[in-house]
Amino acid sequence: MEIFTLFDTLEEIVEKSKTVPFSGKGMVDKEEILDIIKEIRLKLPDELKQAKWVKEERQRILVEAKKEADGIVKEAENRIISMIDEHEITRKAYDQKAEIIETANEMSREISKGTKDYADTLLENTENVLSNTKMNLEKNITEALKLLEISLEDTIKTIQTSRKELK
Repeated sequence: MEIFTLFDTLEEIVEKSKTVPFSGKGMVDKEEILDIIKEIRLKLPDELKQAKWVKEERQRILVEAKKEADGIVKEAENRIISMIDEHEITRKAYDQKAEIIETANEMSREISKGTKDYADTLLENTENVLSNTKMNLEKNITEALKLLEISLEDTIKTIQTSRKELK
């Protein structure tokens, strides 16, 4: 999954970022991070297509299971008619029919739950990575501005001191 590789790249950039002196903060290339985020957005629809495929596959399996169940039920009904046997055969056929239908319904529920869980997990992971990236970017930008402000204040003080010395 290419999207996870991009998340790994983002994580690597943040981990390898140069640290700001006297703090545990790092500086990252904003443009590089934004480019990777754009690439993630471009890749995201592929992941959603996979989720759609899983949903369609689930529907196909349900249709097949229903056809199979209908075929078995028809087969059981034909047996009963042709044999004209006792009540036990009829009861067994209906039990088998109910069991097959219940199994197909259970498979349907499991596939549906699996599809939703997969899509939710994928979206949750994407949300978490993007939120963390955004938070790190905001933190880095804020720290960079503070450092710049301190540097400018020091420069202004130096200039003011130099001007006083000139007078």
